[in-house]
Amino acid sequence: MSASLDSLLRPFQHKSLNLRNRVAMAPMTRTASPGYVANEQVAGYYRRRAEGDVGLIITEGTFVGHPAANGYENVPAIHGEEALSGWKKVVDEVHAAGGQIIPQLWHVGAVRKEGTGPDKSVPGHSPSGLFKPGKPSGVAMTKQDIQDTVKAFADAAKAAKDAGFDGVEIHGAHGYLIDQFFWEGTNQRDDEYGGSLENRTRFAVEIIEAVRKAVGEDFAIVLRYSQWKQQDYDARLAQTPEELQRFLTPLVNAGVDIFHASTRRFWVPEFEGSDMNLAGWTKELTGKPVISVGSVGLDDDFIGGNNQGMGGTANPTGLDELIRRMDNNEFDMIAVGRALLQDPNWLVKVREGREEEIVPFTKDALTNLS
Repeated sequence: MSASLDSLLRPFQHKSLNLRNRVAMAPMTRTASPGYVANEQVAGYYRRRAEGDVGLIITEGTFVGHPAANGYENVPAIHGEEALSGWKKVVDEVHAAGGQIIPQLWHVGAVRKEGTGPDKSVPGHSPSGLFKPGKPSGVAMTKQDIQDTVKAFADAAKAAKDAGFDGVEIHGAHGYLIDQFFWEGTNQRDDEYGGSLENRTRFAVEIIEAVRKAVGEDFAIVLRYSQWKQQDYDARLAQTPEELQRFLTPLVNAGVDIFHASTRRFWVPEFEGSDMNLAGWTKELTGKPVISVGSVGLDDDFIGGNNQGMGGTANPTGLDELIRRMDNNEFDMIAVGRALLQDPNWLVKVREGREEEIVPFTKDALTNLS
């Protein structure tokens, strides 16, 4: 093992997570689960990444048991006997290969279009019936809708624990439902769930608290959040570190164990006056373990750049900047997306100095299950 990779390859332990290294597989939607069930092909797909020595697998988004949660065909559910049986097989395969795995619990909100999912008549649900500022979509959620959704997340987390998962990640990023509550552009409510930054975190706080009650104190809860949205790459929840602290503090108090700070390029500074990225600032302000992410090991953005929504090609690059930041303890883990999507042995090749054998990312990786 190269000494320069020590910070990447050392173990990580927090509550129910006991990982062999600091590399996670980032969650990436696959639309490869017919009938909304993770099948044997999906189990093999995740097993191969675990066999490639990835410490933590974070699954693709898996939708909770609320009628409006799903926004895409052939994505997996995390409710119902058949779906949970499928996930149990995935968990067993990953564990047999020496890895750990957590599901990403997902509700798409106003991204949903009628005609999708198990009940195609259900409209999208969101805080104010907006897909983005000025663009209506679906319906604004009642307080009963909010309560039902909170329960759906808690039920999904409990089901995940019962299926043998090692923790859960709550998807609060990228302009999906929880992020639609966070974002002032899509949250125009005038009740306790809208208005101030703190009020806009209330929905997430209630979900986190309900999940904690469902899974107990020792089960790791990860929250993924982002400044950018799929509706607006330049959107920001916090313009300053002070605003970011106001945003994060209620989430910490609710019970988040680990933050997954999603950026498009991990090396880009978040605020003027420091080269720390969003994950670095999150760790600085909360003291919590943090996962960073964003175009690791590749020379192009994963979305919104030349790839235009993950199409096109991205070539392998070195990891010097990543290692520098990990050596400085800027963040605790790094999530790798497209590089592992294309090449399940990416980490093994990096560790063994076989970078020239790493397969470049192409859009074909989005449709195969290798």
